Amino acid sequence: MKILIAEDDMRLLKNIVFMLKKERYLVDGVENGIEALEKAFIEEYDLIILDWMMPKMDGIIVCQELRKNGYEGGILMLTARDDAQDVVQGLDMGADDYLIKPFKMQVLLARIRAILRRKNKPIEQIIQLQSYELHIDARALFKNHEKIELTKNEFLLLEYLFINKGRILTREQIYDHIWGYDEEVSNNALDALVKLVRKKIDDGEQPSLIQTVRGIGYKLRDAYV
Repeated sequence: MKILIAEDDMRLLKNIVFMLKKERYLVDGVENGIEALEKAFIEEYDLIILDWMMPKMDGIIVCQELRKNGYEGGILMLTARDDAQDVVQGLDMGADDYLIKPFKMQVLLARIRAILRRKNKPIEQIIQLQSYELHIDARALFKNHEKIELTKNEFLLLEYLFINKGRILTREQIYDHIWGYDEEVSNNALDALVKLVRKKIDDGEQPSLIQTVRGIGYKLRDAYV
């Protein structure tokens, strides 16, 4: 998936670009509305993230011009304006969603996934893995058709692993997905979370579904894929 970000706050722009590249997105970043529009007319993007207030051309005008010129990809507005009328205006101009500043990176990633899912359907809504069924929209895991109760973070861990089944996910990627780029958590928080999830989903007779990749991170065990 290829994403364009237009944001005049350089620190925020760099943080978002860094985060999305770690999530394996292809990312371009620009600092104003004119550059965003020019870039969007040259390159093909699955999603464009626009700051509402930018120099040279506001994000809302960029959004309107993109839709007028036939852009059908996702558009996410970033704004410090939380007035209902402003939100309505943004959506009426063609934005798919909006996010009010300040925000946590994990929320931004969730909004991006949701827009891409609606636009391109790249993610299965029910992911089956032998006796397991992960229901993305219902945020539920079933084993042999019986629901396993999970906390929010337990589900986020399994969601990330199931969507990326067959891939090794680094510890940094998983931390960012669950807790967000700018949230402080202890160094052993992920290991503790994995231990709790294993107790809930494993039967004790086979190796754990969640495989530890020493020195890198975690993945779903190949034998289950």
